[in-house]
Amino acid sequence: MNMTGNTILITGGASGIGFELAAQLLRLGNTVIVTGRDRAKLDAAKKKLPQLHTIQSDVSDPAAIRELYEQATAQFPHLNVLVNNAGIMLGINLHNESDPQALTREIDTNLSGTIRMVGQFLPHLKQQAAAAIVNVSSGLAFVPLPITPVYCAAKAGVHSYTQSLRFQLKNTRVKVFELAPPLTETPLLDSFEAESMKGSRAMKVEDMVAAAVKGMQRDRYDILPGQSSQLRFMSRFMPGFIGKMLGKSVDRMLVE
Repeated sequence: MNMTGNTILITGGASGIGFELAAQLLRLGNTVIVTGRDRAKLDAAKKKLPQLHTIQSDVSDPAAIRELYEQATAQFPHLNVLVNNAGIMLGINLHNESDPQALTREIDTNLSGTIRMVGQFLPHLKQQAAAAIVNVSSGLAFVPLPITPVYCAAKAGVHSYTQSLRFQLKNTRVKVFELAPPLTETPLLDSFEAESMKGSRAMKVEDMVAAAVKGMQRDRYDILPGQSSQLRFMSRFMPGFIGKMLGKSVDRMLVE
């Protein structure tokens, strides 16, 4: 994939992986638009990266996605790359949580948001001379971390959906990438107690994104930086062992 001269829309781009992707892609000579729910965070991102374009939007809201599509394609008619990065990660004790809306928040954003964004933008992307969709899943799509059961289920759904999407679009000009980050140093981890993440090593976000950009440049459609490749391998050949290791985190949560 040519990594310069593109017009790229990144959901959830005001912080974390999305913001670092925006920064590195801007440096390569691309036009970058980021979305997010929080206007203050978008303004802060714009202040750090003056070349950045920002649009306030919520991928869990179908009406907001339609409005985003109308605004983005009108303002940036050559938009040719969609990065579905927006996501939330919650620690959930299934013994205690029974609110249906709370239980499905991660599905609405991480999985349904990705599917709806692709559905909305795909006709436009197919009209471009060269286009790409990058769906951000997780290393936890392959092996669930029990303290985040719905997050992992949503990311496993993103992984499966992306494989089907790639197959269906194989005869189009739209390339389909899956980026499965390992545990990464981002604000996503701020809500977790240090004890719950004991023994885990997070990858620097700059290094993870650099590996992602290199993977896209080389048309590596499954991009598994850091420990993500190990998680996928172990899920296939050592599922009992890796499941037991990650299960220790839930043991600590249930004791608390």
